[in-house]
Amino acid sequence: MLNPKLLHKFSIVAARAAYSSSLLKGQNDKIAADQAAVDSMRSYLNKIEMNGKIVIGEGEMDEAPMLYIGEKLGTGEGELLDIAVDPLEGTTLTAKNLPNAISVIAVSEKGNLLQAPDTYMEKIAIGPGFPENIVDLDNTVEKNLKNIAEFKSVKISDLTVCLLERDRHKKIINSLNKWSVNIKFISDGDVLGAIYTCIDSFKVDMYVGTGGAPEGVLAAAAIKGFGGQFQGRLVISNNDEKLRATNLGIFDMQRKYYLNDLVKGDVIFCAAGVTDGEILKGIRVEGSNFLSDLLVLHSEQKIIKIYTETLEI
Repeated sequence: MLNPKLLHKFSIVAARAAYSSSLLKGQNDKIAADQAAVDSMRSYLNKIEMNGKIVIGEGEMDEAPMLYIGEKLGTGEGELLDIAVDPLEGTTLTAKNLPNAISVIAVSEKGNLLQAPDTYMEKIAIGPGFPENIVDLDNTVEKNLKNIAEFKSVKISDLTVCLLERDRHKKIINSLNKWSVNIKFISDGDVLGAIYTCIDSFKVDMYVGTGGAPEGVLAAAAIKGFGGQFQGRLVISNNDEKLRATNLGIFDMQRKYYLNDLVKGDVIFCAAGVTDGEILKGIRVEGSNFLSDLLVLHSEQKIIKIYTETLEI
């Protein structure tokens, strides 16, 4: 099990990164906002007593100045940890000061997070309390909806499905409309999209669709912390993407990844609000301090907490 003290340390890193990027919200410069989050996250991760390595990052192998795959972080003493980051999930949201931008970190023991290439991934997620494998990537949308509705003893039209509003999802949307399913569209940030399935107040029964593979691993880490279910499959569309995958040790391009394939063992997940959102408020400044809303999860400790941290600027 991961040291329980790490949860607070990584939550502070997420909060600091969120604050740094929040200084650039609404300034129409998503690159600068992202880099501010990256620089802050690197600086504070390097203060933690650990032997950390980035396995999901902003850049491919050795691609500085981003937090790149393979980058070593920490003091060099302490636990061997794999770290997945999205210093600013929602760069465009931040640049335009739109809702739901967050800073995200997931942490596991060494070797326990899938090193996913920067490609697309098909995803499906549901919250806790369902029978194992009640939904499946290989099922039709209709089959998954029928299974959930039957288990909940409701009509399919009573269900709500969340997905990114993208042209590539037209077929899924047509299926949902055919059954008069309620649709919660999101413009960006499918880590939060998956998390909606785990928070009762959102009444989202399923998350489905294709988004970034690195974000898929981060979403899986969160889902594991909540006790939900997640499946993913890489979408490899050309030889360059195939090479990226093989460079990370992935050779079966058709493999369906279950939650425990993506995130083995114990995991910590931290997300900090940058702009105001439905789950987390954005950064607020009060005098010489800032307030950061945080969602923190520790799967083995069964910690699920949303709270506000006050930190000095």
